[in-house]
Amino acid sequence: MTEQRSKAVAFSELHRTGTFIVPNPWDAGTARLLAAHGFAALATTSAGLAFSRGRADGARLIGRDEALANARSIVEATDLPVTADLEDGYGSSPDDVAETIRRAAEAGLVGASIEDATGEPGREIREVAEAVDRITAAVEAARAQPFPFTVTARADNFFHGRPDLHDTIRRLQAFAEAGADVLYAPALPSTEAVRAVCSSLDKPVNVLAAGPLLERSVTELGALGVRRISLGSALPRAALTAVLDAAAELAGPGTFGFARSALGYAESNALLGGS
Repeated sequence: MTEQRSKAVAFSELHRTGTFIVPNPWDAGTARLLAAHGFAALATTSAGLAFSRGRADGARLIGRDEALANARSIVEATDLPVTADLEDGYGSSPDDVAETIRRAAEAGLVGASIEDATGEPGREIREVAEAVDRITAAVEAARAQPFPFTVTARADNFFHGRPDLHDTIRRLQAFAEAGADVLYAPALPSTEAVRAVCSSLDKPVNVLAAGPLLERSVTELGALGVRRISLGSALPRAALTAVLDAAAELAGPGTFGFARSALGYAESNALLGGS
């Protein structure tokens, strides 16, 4: 618990000043690779986990037990603080969300995000009051831990084709009032939207490096008020791209050029097999 508390404090402090990237491994191996590059913390990715299992993301095809087992393997692979993408909290009620946070802490995590998306076709986003009740339950469970468990509250409007910046800000403000430590609206469409979100809140904001934000640097995003930058599914998608490109070469011309730039066996073994 002393080690977990130290990680939790360190993770919380990262949000106080400056801007940092929290990359998203999807298994123990990628967690080790990222930890070796000097990042200060890691975050799991629900999409990366789903893709690695041959499933779609955001469709309730990964349950709480599977998500937390994956998160635990990432926690155990590095000495870094790890926060988790726990989707909507894996349950229909606020009590379910609270139980998910308690079990996340037991898995060694020091933070988690809870989103207002439902995973249900036709009702992609919860009503504000319902979403706030779930964030409140997450915060109460987090505050009951013997260390500062960081709750990130997500407003997923833009992620689900609802480009309503006013409503997104209203939701984030309500989540902040409910006690969330960090606020997050993935897929914001512009730097102007990022600036509007950050200026409307008095708590740290996480943004997703995607779309037009890919043209901005960490320094530029920090100047807009961003404290934390996550990558979501970008890294697993980059890995999938590499496999697809290799498959196209093998199935097409029948050549092996992709392997020339691949990590060597000994190097891979040393990177991933070391303790």
